[in-house]
Amino acid sequence: MRIGSSDTLISTRRVLPYILSAVILSSMFLGSCKQEEIKYAAAIENRDSLPMLRSIGVSTLISDSGIISYKIIAEEWFMYDKKEPKYWSFEKGLFMEKFDKEMKVEAYLNCDTAYYYTDLRLWELRGRVYVRNSRDETFKTSKLFWDQSKKRIYSDQYMEIKGIDRELSGWDFYSNEQMTEYEIHSTKGAFPVSEDTTKPHPDEAVMREMSDTTDISTSSDSINSLSDSISPPKSQK
Repeated sequence: MRIGSSDTLISTRRVLPYILSAVILSSMFLGSCKQEEIKYAAAIENRDSLPMLRSIGVSTLISDSGIISYKIIAEEWFMYDKKEPKYWSFEKGLFMEKFDKEMKVEAYLNCDTAYYYTDLRLWELRGRVYVRNSRDETFKTSKLFWDQSKKRIYSDQYMEIKGIDRELSGWDFYSNEQMTEYEIHSTKGAFPVSEDTTKPHPDEAVMREMSDTTDISTSSDSINSLSDSISPPKSQK
């Protein structure tokens, strides 16, 4: 029995360190799990303030009624689908080309900031707005609206227009989508003056056609007789 008891004691002494190590490791592991907190991202309370999509370095084609009509180049493009009204945002500038039916560049525009209200089909261009039409006329202003549903472009800001043969500036600008037919109010401008110094003279054929057919004699006898006929009557005594 003593030998058995001795063997059991020796066996226990050999196993005890392993048991203690296991207990210590398990306690450390459980302690670390309790101390470590799982971190979650903050809940989104206002979804309206966040864009549905953000694109960087954009160069894309946009169709209108199934026909490719525009090309857009922008550094950033945000789409807000929860805003009212819904809109696209180009905060770092926008360059756009407009194509005709043959896919030729009809006009182009450039601005510092742009917004497109999708449901209204309305563009709002801000900052240094620069437009060039198919007739090589240029338009400069600080704000410009393009209503695609009504097919018109307008601005209440100061506008400068430069063409091949004239320059205009003013306020309250209205135009068609091509910016080829427009009007501007409170204008001032410069127009070319003809350098032809030829002295004008009447067209003899026109003068004959427009002349009076009544022959009025200018002789002295005729003048005297005319003056006698219109002299006042003498008073009767």
